[in-house]
Amino acid sequence: MTMTPEQAAWFQGTFSRLADNVDRAVQGKRDVVSLVLASMLAEGHVLLEDAPGTGKTSLAKALAATVQGTSTRIQFTPDLLPSDVTGVTIYDQNSHTFEFHRGPVFASIVLADEINRASPKTQSALLEVMEESRVTVDGVPHEAGRPFLVIATQNPIEQAGTYKLPEAQLDRFLIKTSIGYPDLEVTASILAGAADRNPSAKLAPVITTSAVADMADLAAAVHVEPAVLRYIAELVEATRDDTAIRLGVSVRGALAMVRIAKVWAAAHGRHYVLPDDVKALARPVWLHRLLLDPEAEFAGTTAETVIARVVEKVAAPQARAAA
Repeated sequence: MTMTPEQAAWFQGTFSRLADNVDRAVQGKRDVVSLVLASMLAEGHVLLEDAPGTGKTSLAKALAATVQGTSTRIQFTPDLLPSDVTGVTIYDQNSHTFEFHRGPVFASIVLADEINRASPKTQSALLEVMEESRVTVDGVPHEAGRPFLVIATQNPIEQAGTYKLPEAQLDRFLIKTSIGYPDLEVTASILAGAADRNPSAKLAPVITTSAVADMADLAAAVHVEPAVLRYIAELVEATRDDTAIRLGVSVRGALAMVRIAKVWAAAHGRHYVLPDDVKALARPVWLHRLLLDPEAEFAGTTAETVIARVVEKVAAPQARAAA
């Protein structure tokens, strides 16, 4: 069963109210807020590559407050252990049983701050929960619940003492984006409210977590024409065939595009996906999944260049609206 035009109109209005509420705490970044919200409703995860002090924690807290959920912040350091993330099983001497004590990963919104500062072993603690929304400890699975969004950050400037995220980990992030610094007017507005150190705490919830799960299910029912699916497949194939690319977009990356394109279409009041949705999302969804050839990279080629070249090269279909 596909989404109806009436449901698409409701989805657009609700999405807009969610973005408006988050925008009160993270001012002047509506495009980033929309992308992160779309990722949450597509049940994916976000990688933010930003300098310190750009509002990453505020974004996570504002999202959690907006959907009446919980938020946690994990500061990734070289001495952080996997159990510090997922939790640990402890023996209770009184009841003579083992009890699982949940780690900070069990929250609606999880901010994994400076994820590349932890060891690869600790980074891998997120692999299962990001892919399957559950944690297995001592052979027992524990569900993370819905919604579940990991917002991981890494500092693009200071790379001393960091561990580069492997391709398998990068591929599990639905999008990679950056908040960046606000413009002059927004900065002045933020400074005017400097006395309020935690604006997210004053946000009233817009919907409940169960309603967010319902929105995610509804977005999954958005129609995608076979021609648009083929267009996505052709774009993915083109990234693999590009001479500057050593590793192109994976099948997981193609599926990620379909999932978030459905949400993006519904957020714009449509019950069907257009090729323009795919074009608009190509950079945040696929940039971090490309591995450049060293010679091409040395010659000045970037992942952005390849994405732009591929989008220009592959002809978009004339998709018709779903009935």
